[in-house]
Amino acid sequence: MPNIKSAIKRVKTTQAAESKNISQKNDMRTAVKNAKKAIETNADNKQELVSKAIKRIDKAAQKNLIHSNKADRMKSKLMSAK
Repeated sequence: MPNIKSAIKRVKTTQAAESKNISQKNDMRTAVKNAKKAIETNADNKQELVSKAIKRIDKAAQKNLIHSNKADRMKSKLMSAK
């Protein structure tokens, strides 16, 4: 643990940002998983779940949690599967 006041603050803010990023990435993964499951089972609300997953993917790419090419690839897979 650092002794300098600014370094202590930096550690705290880094941890807060990291936990926020992890949470957002997990939400994205869950949305994608739910959309894939809905597509496989041909559920009634699959269109809604796919659009929700795409929105989460776009947000993650916008905040640089995932690379933009990966986001495009994930969205393409979801769109072609429905």
